Parts: sequence; C-alpha cells; structure tokens
Amino acid sequence: MAWVGRVVGAVLAAAVLLVASTGLAIWWTARQDARPQSDAIVVLGSAQYNGVPSSIFEARLEHALRLYEEGVAPVVVTVGGKAAGDAFTEAEAGRDYLAQAGVPADGLLAVPQGVDTLESMRAVATTLTDRGWSSVVLVTDPWHAMRAERMAEDAGLAATSSPTRQGPAVQTRATQFRYILRETAAYLLYRTTGESVAGAPGIG
Repeated sequence: MAWVGRVVGAVLAAAVLLVASTGLAIWWTARQDARPQSDAIVVLGSAQYNGVPSSIFEARLEHALRLYEEGVAPVVVTVGGKAAGDAFTEAEAGRDYLAQAGVPADGLLAVPQGVDTLESMRAVATTLTDRGWSSVVLVTDPWHAMRAERMAEDAGLAATSSPTRQGPAVQTRATQFRYILRETAAYLLYRTTGESVAGAPGIG
C-alpha cells in the first residue's frame, strides 16, 4: 500500500504548488500597472454610504480620475449595484464623485448592476459591447486585479489593470497578506466552478 501514500503525497504536493503559484501570480499582477489607450476606464465598485464612497472606493475613484486626466480613455465607467435599503448604487455614487471632481457628463457612464465582481463584469461587458467598445483598463485594489482581469476577459473584453496604490487594502503588510490569501481562494474557486465569492469589502 506504499503506492497509496505516494499518490496522496503527490496530490497534496500538487495542491500546495497550485495554491502557491496562484498566490505568486496574484502578487505579481498586483505590482503591474498597465494603462494602454483604451475605450474605457472601468472602476470596480465598493461600499458607499448614502452616496458617499467608502475609503476603499474613493481610492479607486481618485486613481481612475488620474488615468482619465492622463488621456488613457475618454470615458470612465463606474459599476456596482446596491444593498437592500440603500438609496444609491455604487455606480451612481462613483459617477457623482467623479462629476464633482470635474469629469464631464459625456466622460462618465454608470452601470448600476452587480453585487460582486462577476456580475459587474458581465454587466459592463454587455453595456460596452452594445456601444462597440471592447478594450478596458480596470481600476481596483492590487490583489483583486488578476481575478477582475480574468472575469473581464471571460466576459469578452480586452482587459488590463491599473490598480490603485492607496487605501485600506494596501496599508500594511498584514492586510496585504490577508487579501492575497483571500484572493487566491477566490480565484481558484472561480477557475474551478465559474462562480464568484463575496466577503471582503468591495472585492466579491
């Protein structure tokens, strides 16, 4: 029965290698910053409070604003629905924030759908495809970038990411490590089942 032990050991080793390589890929993607000329900048939603973006969401919006001002894309797309009882969607809160920051109305597009990244990416893909747009730069937290890119590509978009370097998600090494672990599990779940996962703020 020694072969049983060898098989079990091989399976465990493969599982450890898969988890480790996925975590390393998430870390590597988080360190990249791709901002090619694109049809749209897409800001992944996060919590908002009566129309006021949370600190995580604000960091993403500020980064998207800088990309817009640099001419990366002519339109900033905000995306995200709302929880029960909310008066505003994440997409509306983000759009209004950017409007107040000086982005003109024709440079903003709100897609008020999605309770997690997968739903949001599918809603954005449908909306942009209807307009003949396909290339996007995604703005989210660094550790979320790889999964967001994969979901956008699976939805039919040509996606790159320019993660924000500010906000609670990047404050401490402990926070970063926790997010990488969570994203590793979430990415593997998506690749295995095609489903999303909710939990940590703004990165379901």
